[in-house]
Amino acid sequence: MKLRDAPSACPSLWRCLPCPPAELRLDLVLSSGQSFRWWESSPGAWTGVLGGRVWTLRQDGDRLWYTVYGEEEEERDGCPAKAAKLDAAETDRILRDYFQLDVGLSALYRAWGAADPLFHKVAKDFPGVRVLRQDPVECLFSFICTSNNHISRITAMIERLCQAFGRRLCCLDSRPFHAFPSLSALTGADAEARLRALGFGYRAKFVSGSARAIADGLGPEGLCQLRTAPYAEARKVLCALPGVGAKVADCVCLLSLDKAEAVPVDTHVWHIARQRYGVALSGKSLTPRAYQEIGDFFRGLWGAHAGWAQAVSTPLPGTFAPHPSHVHPIISPLQVLFCADLRKGQKPASSQHQAWET
Repeated sequence: MKLRDAPSACPSLWRCLPCPPAELRLDLVLSSGQSFRWWESSPGAWTGVLGGRVWTLRQDGDRLWYTVYGEEEEERDGCPAKAAKLDAAETDRILRDYFQLDVGLSALYRAWGAADPLFHKVAKDFPGVRVLRQDPVECLFSFICTSNNHISRITAMIERLCQAFGRRLCCLDSRPFHAFPSLSALTGADAEARLRALGFGYRAKFVSGSARAIADGLGPEGLCQLRTAPYAEARKVLCALPGVGAKVADCVCLLSLDKAEAVPVDTHVWHIARQRYGVALSGKSLTPRAYQEIGDFFRGLWGAHAGWAQAVSTPLPGTFAPHPSHVHPIISPLQVLFCADLRKGQKPASSQHQAWET
């Protein structure tokens, strides 16, 4: 099947949603390290897997365009000869839910800017940065893989994981796409060994161990039900899983469990909190107590959507950093300031090579 990189390719298979750039910037959000399943397939076009389907997204003015690929094999002039008609209401709903388009981002920016002069100063360069609402299983296992890692390597690991354990969806321009593995696919007796063979290293036991723990306990439905649990309870449940510490738990809470107040903290945030905001912290390193103090400080400053405020911060692969592999995944609250430093040519507070350095 051929890639459709613009609505002019098979226009009958494209739909659009109203969505101004102030509310969503695909280039900022999909390259940020919130999710590792999207690829800029051509300038301005993003192709990836969402909800067990392959999509291409593109923005044009105040419209968000999308097309969804089926499993058709026969094509004529680059378009499927027998394309299944899209359920427009369903695909619109999936996108609106994934990008949380019912949350008014412009109003949040104004509130954060009013509360925080530093945010106000730099956030104008980063409009439309939203927090995604991902599938909890995919989000959890993706972020277990982020430990001491960088975006390009994480993306490659997730791709190998999906190819080895996930269902094949389609092939675009000879590139295969697979669904994210089901929980049951990751609980097999040989899962850890297969993951090690795929280059997961010590993370292999955490992926397979957490898959078994969830399968034997909460189940995937129970994991989704944490969306209605209080933040502290959801975080506690996640931290009981193999390979999940406070930072990964907060990433999962923020990006898949509707905990907008979750503020993941790493050493970059620790440095900025001290140096830029003058936060008096316990100890001289990122201890559990300092982690809590930093999160509480930014929740007090930015309010109920503190985790969203930090998402505005993500540096873009190849834009401000010297190389895509040197960019951190999201979840360095205040990377708005981190990005501003990079744009000015200043060295950030700690190494750009490691994504989850603590």
